[in-house]
Amino acid sequence: MIFRQLFDAASSTYTYLLGCAESGEALLIDPVFEQSQRDLALIRELGLQLKLVVDTHAHADHITAAWLLKQKTGCLIASAAVINAQHLNLPLRHGQVFGVAGVQLEARATPGHTDGCLSYVLLDQSMVFTGDALLIRGCGRSDFQQGNAATLFHSITEQLFSLPDGCVVYPAHDYNGRTQSSIGEERRYNARVGGNANETDFVGYMQAMNLPHPKKIDEAVPANLRSGCPADGRLPAEPDWAEDLRVTYAGVPEVGAEWLLQHAPELTLLDVRHPGEVIPGELPAPCANALAIPLDQLRQRQSEVPRDRPVITLCRSGRRSALAAAILQEQEVEQVASLRGGLLALAHG
Repeated sequence: MIFRQLFDAASSTYTYLLGCAESGEALLIDPVFEQSQRDLALIRELGLQLKLVVDTHAHADHITAAWLLKQKTGCLIASAAVINAQHLNLPLRHGQVFGVAGVQLEARATPGHTDGCLSYVLLDQSMVFTGDALLIRGCGRSDFQQGNAATLFHSITEQLFSLPDGCVVYPAHDYNGRTQSSIGEERRYNARVGGNANETDFVGYMQAMNLPHPKKIDEAVPANLRSGCPADGRLPAEPDWAEDLRVTYAGVPEVGAEWLLQHAPELTLLDVRHPGEVIPGELPAPCANALAIPLDQLRQRQSEVPRDRPVITLCRSGRRSALAAAILQEQEVEQVASLRGGLLALAHG
């Protein structure tokens, strides 16, 4: 199985990518709206096709990317049936098995943080994705959105602590940089529900927490009841100056050689190699807007780069030109991209 744990620093949210190398199919658990470009880039680079997006609950601290990813890929959306979210394709219930080819999960109802919380267990019980029900050495709060501390205690102790000790716990959040735990660890050491804690201990702890209201709850919850669809039902604006524009998982904007050849007269081509590397006639013709600034001089000479047309940075392999594009973005050059694969790709195109 292909597995990646992804992080959104703004909300301290984990997104999980599970895929099958043999089938090429993948699913995402708890994707974040603002990270959709990153997630799609990773899926593309791993050679996978996104088939399913799954949320563990209706989040109060970020907006899901489920609807947005469905618009971009045609994937299906799944979450708890009890949430009754809009745009849902697969309403999940306790005990239901679901997934994609090569990756199958069992949904376990774990309400208490909210009434629509589900945890997802791999069928071999080697991993469990616990949402906000069980966190690393903690758990989700239970003081809003139909939360109930007693219900959460039973969800954790009966549904999650019944899994094998070695089952790896992957939560929806961690605010201290911790990435994973295990059922055995949490059963013994969880600060709220572990050890010999009983329901009275747990409920007393939870009722005494007195936490501040989530900052984005008034925005996030209504949006998540629409599966992340904006109120106006429109896709967010994205750069459209190049139809071939892609942003890599590394965050590099790129265009391909074929698109560059078609649009060369409309572009500024910025060669960031040293003069000794340049071979006459390498750049596409006609191109009156070619410029050469070695990468190690670009920060000092960035004012020489015209702003009146898109800038495509070039080098042999596309590695130095990727940094050049990032440097120009720092200088607020909005229409800039690196040539994907560099001049090697152009020569073999």
